[in-house]
Amino acid sequence: MKQIRFLPDDPTYCAAGPHLQCRASIDGSSASYVITAEALEDHFDARSCQSDDLLSAFKMHRGHIEEVARILFEQTDSKEITLHSGHFRFAG
Repeated sequence: MKQIRFLPDDPTYCAAGPHLQCRASIDGSSASYVITAEALEDHFDARSCQSDDLLSAFKMHRGHIEEVARILFEQTDSKEITLHSGHFRFAG
């Protein structure tokens, strides 16, 4: 089983995505995951794709988001993943 650790710092906003990028560590190596604005709007009640709205929704639901990221990291050998709306639709 992989040793996955999510860093506690705030995610970085990317307006071009739009998405938030978060840092993690897998077995001691740098990793990251992105969560799309669409996923935050569809499943976590982000009011818009503006940075403040996305960050607020992320902070309120960080535990669930990291749980889904952990599953995807464990299922893949990737150290960079993107969480789309569908990942949360099927995560339950």
